[in-house]
Amino acid sequence: MYSELSVPETRVLSVASHVVSGNVGNKIAVFTMQSLGCEVAALNTVQFSNHTGYRQFKGTRVSAGEISDLWEGLKQSHLDDFDMMLSGYIPGAEAVEAVGKIARELKSKGTKDFFWVLDPVMGDNGNLYVAQDVVPAYKGLVEYADLILPNQFEAEVLSEVKIVDLPSLTQAVEVLHTRFGVPHIIITSVTLPHPDHPTETMWVVGSTRTSSGKPRLFKIVFPAIDCYFSGTGDMFAALMVARMRQAVFSSPDHETLKAQKSWVSGDAVDAPELPLAKAAEKVLATMHEILTKTSASMDADMAKVKAALGPEPAADAEAAEYKRNMHLHKSKAAELRLARNLDSLRFPKVELRAVPM
Repeated sequence: MYSELSVPETRVLSVASHVVSGNVGNKIAVFTMQSLGCEVAALNTVQFSNHTGYRQFKGTRVSAGEISDLWEGLKQSHLDDFDMMLSGYIPGAEAVEAVGKIARELKSKGTKDFFWVLDPVMGDNGNLYVAQDVVPAYKGLVEYADLILPNQFEAEVLSEVKIVDLPSLTQAVEVLHTRFGVPHIIITSVTLPHPDHPTETMWVVGSTRTSSGKPRLFKIVFPAIDCYFSGTGDMFAALMVARMRQAVFSSPDHETLKAQKSWVSGDAVDAPELPLAKAAEKVLATMHEILTKTSASMDADMAKVKAALGPEPAADAEAAEYKRNMHLHKSKAAELRLARNLDSLRFPKVELRAVPM
């Protein structure tokens, strides 16, 4: 029941990609936030048949003008009364700037508790998968966001600090807090050597700045699953929208905190007790449950596929077609399983805890 969810009534504008089949972008973000009791308006930045990881797709990208036109349509019908905004994949620098204009308009309304969660989707694993001019476009917007969710590579791109160890990680977060003035930061996937953590783990690292702009760093270590899933960043961002608002509104000093710009806790609050940390704990609990269940379903599905397709042919042409079909089946099997796992979305078992860095 909604009362058990304890997520306050929340209207969200979600700006992200959309696919007809699969679970990425707004397809997963809207379902996730609605499952947690949020009212969500979806502004789709692309309309594809399926995500690009399949290596083949059909569809179109939305232009900056079309994004602005849709926003004007919402405003003229008084449908712009949002509490939060989530922005994900945006195709091109002009479109990024158009989305930034929407966020600035919403923030300029004077509602203190309006909150923008920005996922600066630019690349991963050392590679950009957007045009070069998208990077300065995002750098021009970051200062307006309340919470940013870069992965390790995107944090490096924004901060211009190469993250190779804990000191450089701390420096990157400090730059994002001080140079851009970002109140809250979560780096969603950190892989660094550490004597206390085995290689099969990853970290989420977060920080809420103090009144003097200093970071309050925490980390959550979680087990890595040996498989690539699309849509995990979109799901993480959507969960953070709902769980951050829940953490703030259920905080012991919630009346004071809600009145603070960007929901920044007082300096006396330690890093693991920040609403950002509490939200991240619930988010990762859900993520771990969903990914574990998806991985198990994927293994079962792929066993059936391999039995149906048989062994790989010896002839080059036939082998190429076999590999293509195998990749398509694997991409489908790796789609995140949400609809059958609503309890994991709504009531995850929180076992992974934030600790100070």
